[in-house]
Amino acid sequence: MSIDINKIIALRKELHTHPEVSGKEFETAQRIKAFIEACNPDVILEGLGGTGIVASWSGKEPGPEILFRAELDALPIHEINEFAHKSKNRGVSHKCGHDGHSAILCGLAQLLSSRGVPKGKVHLLFQPSEEDGTGAEAMLADKRFDIKPDFVFALHNIPSYPTNTIIVKEGSFSAAVKSIIIHLKGKTSHAAEPENGINPAKAMAEILQKSLAEGLNKPERDDMKIVTPVYVNLGEKAYGTSAGEASIHLTLRCWTNEYLYSLEKRIEDFSRNIASKEKLQVSFEYTESFMANINDKDCVDIVRHIARSNKMPLEERRFPFKWGEDFGSLTSRFKGCMFGLGAGTSCPALHNPDYDFPDELVESGIAFFYGIIKKIHNDHV
Repeated sequence: MSIDINKIIALRKELHTHPEVSGKEFETAQRIKAFIEACNPDVILEGLGGTGIVASWSGKEPGPEILFRAELDALPIHEINEFAHKSKNRGVSHKCGHDGHSAILCGLAQLLSSRGVPKGKVHLLFQPSEEDGTGAEAMLADKRFDIKPDFVFALHNIPSYPTNTIIVKEGSFSAAVKSIIIHLKGKTSHAAEPENGINPAKAMAEILQKSLAEGLNKPERDDMKIVTPVYVNLGEKAYGTSAGEASIHLTLRCWTNEYLYSLEKRIEDFSRNIASKEKLQVSFEYTESFMANINDKDCVDIVRHIARSNKMPLEERRFPFKWGEDFGSLTSRFKGCMFGLGAGTSCPALHNPDYDFPDELVESGIAFFYGIIKKIHNDHV
């Protein structure tokens, strides 16, 4: 391939050394922009949805538009690795491999620069704020984002799978995920006279029990539901005061957006009933929302074809991954596919403090994406 793989890996390590959390990817975006500008795209837009970038190459003839996505943000996790490219930003590190995903797209930019696009358009999208589920929607809502691709693709490195194994699944590839915060408001009183107040403790306990009872953590089931309590708060550390307020934070996961919506409504309904019974006010807040990533069969078939053509191991998932992925906002609008790229059976798990993106995936990732471009163009002669 006509790419400078050493330069790409050097960029990957530079991004790893200077990680930034969701919404703060300013230096990361500038490093990527400088690299992409040297690849002579026809159009480059920056600051989309915050710090997002889209670089586009156009062919001389009309044809399909293909979009590939990578992520910019890192995680608020302290790195324990001691290699030369370890994070210099204490408490922040690339523990999901977004540095590697971005490097792959930068390598693809080098290929597009040297070989050109025969027809149609190819867009490379570098998305901010994937980890908190806000970046994709922010970019799509940006008035300057006027792209309507025919196909969208993304990969994610997956530890525990053999290196360069391609992992695919039609339909839901990753879960629909959302966090709900249930606020309960009563009335404080002296701890010696709780009858003069309205303490939310009993309601909080009942809501937690009923919420957990909704769970069905069976991945093989289409109606899989996971309800995870992540944080609860009741009153203050004031031992002479009976609490008057409480909050319950739950993370909800289902295989489809429809099942997740149904679960949300059930929890809201019984929380209102319990609050009413206990004479409490109740309100709801939602955060960190990820739509289910729905893979189109035709796009999955393209990925299968490239894997077989390159004699890469191909793994068909029986059921989706439980984690959320912001790429679901793109596959909800455009025909697309997210697939996994095995990071090795000895690679530390994602979001672990000793994780580092395996550089041997960079070249194979670039080649795979370029293979998708060629396949689509050949199919649309």
